[in-house]
Amino acid sequence: MGASAFIFDLDGVIVDTAKYHYLAWKKLANELGFEFTKEQNELFKGVSRKRCLEILLDIGGITATQEQFDRWMVEKNEDYLEYIEKMDASEILPDVPKVIGFLKDRNIPIALGSASKNARPILEKVKLLPSFDAIVDGNDVSKAKPDPEVFLIAARKLNVAPENCVVFEDAVAGIQAANNADMISIGIGDAQILSEADYNFNDFTEMSLAFLESLTSVQA
Repeated sequence: MGASAFIFDLDGVIVDTAKYHYLAWKKLANELGFEFTKEQNELFKGVSRKRCLEILLDIGGITATQEQFDRWMVEKNEDYLEYIEKMDASEILPDVPKVIGFLKDRNIPIALGSASKNARPILEKVKLLPSFDAIVDGNDVSKAKPDPEVFLIAARKLNVAPENCVVFEDAVAGIQAANNADMISIGIGDAQILSEADYNFNDFTEMSLAFLESLTSVQA
């Protein structure tokens, strides 16, 4: 049978909050006395905040006490929240509303499956919160991608078997998580980097409604 539910990652799929994460990490790095480049920021894709800070401190050659570590995690998040406070619907990536609209018109359930603990406020800012039938974010999961936990919880919330779910992802760990969940994986971004995905598109503008139709129609 065809896909009966769709799960979206947030960062880099629906909105590009990566730039705000980068600015917040860069600000912290500068305060600690070193530079943090966009190239180094690639290491942070799909990674938890705690692990990001560990990597950042490694880059800067800085040893932290637990107290400092916890304080810097909070500081980075507060800076990030200040950036996303200014977000609005113009931040939605091209043609995301087209895809969501297509699925909603056909009463196909959609969920969010994101490691971000700020997923709900972001969706609210960009006015997409009501579009989602289920939201699973960093507050609901204990295991990071590539563990499939986030997507399996989403499937359960939608009451759909994992093998009947399609996942949109922009990170390697996310594609692996979808594959580990036995779901159809669609890479949004560089096909060479996301080569483990079942399908690849640079962005949603390349995705035709006929392609979505083919995924949702019953297959023998």
